[in-house]
Amino acid sequence: MALEPLRSRIGFLRRLLAQDCILCAAPSGDTPFCAGCAHDLPELGDACPQCAGPSLGGAVCGACLGDPPSFDATVAAWRYGFPVDRLVLALKYGGRLALARAFGAALAARVADRQVDLLVPMPLAPTRLRERGFNQAMEIARALARGTRFTVAPHLVARVRDTPPQTDLPHDARTANVRGAFACMRAVAGRSLAIVDDVMTTGASLEELAGTLKRAGAARVENWVVARAWRH
Repeated sequence: MALEPLRSRIGFLRRLLAQDCILCAAPSGDTPFCAGCAHDLPELGDACPQCAGPSLGGAVCGACLGDPPSFDATVAAWRYGFPVDRLVLALKYGGRLALARAFGAALAARVADRQVDLLVPMPLAPTRLRERGFNQAMEIARALARGTRFTVAPHLVARVRDTPPQTDLPHDARTANVRGAFACMRAVAGRSLAIVDDVMTTGASLEELAGTLKRAGAARVENWVVARAWRH
C-alpha cells in the first residue's frame, strides 16, 4: 500500500476513535486521558519490585526481604492518590464501567513485556457480586486482555468465604479476615499467573490468593493492580 493512502487511513481511524479526557473533558484523541491530565496522575516513583511499596532506589524492600510474600512481583499503573482514588471509587461503587477500559489500557502499557500464562481477576463473594452487578477486577482484566496476548481465566479461582469488606477493617485485622477465603478450581501446576485487582493497600487479599495459587502448584504469581496505596 502506498504511504499516503496508509497515512490517510490511520488519520481517519484516529478521528473515528477520538474521545474526551475522562477527567477534564478536553479532546484526548484515542487515549482516555489528555496529555495534561496524564502528566498529573500520581506515579509510583521508586518502588519495590515485589510489593510495589516505597523503596530506596527501587530495590526489594526490607519488608519483603524479611518476610517474603507469596507473590513474586507487583506492577501498579499508579500510586493511590488524587484523582486516581476518585476514579477507582467511581468504577467500584458508581458503576462507571468505561473506567475499566481506561484502567486496562494503562496496565497493558506497563506489562507489555511481561510473560504470564493467565490473568486471574480477584474474585468477589457471590452476595457482593449480586449487590454490585459486576466484578470490577474482572472488567479491568477483560479490558487489559483486549487487543493483547493475555488470556483471562474468569473461573480459575472462587471466593468460598463471604468476608466483610477489607476497607471496613483496621489494617492489622485484614490478614485474618481473608484467611481461607479462596479456592483454586483448576490445576495450575507450573503455570505463571497474574492476579488483576483495582487497589493494593495492605496486600492481604492478594497475599492470600497468591498463597492459594502457589499451594495449587503455580510456579509464579504476580499482582497487576491499577493503584498501589502507600502508607507513610
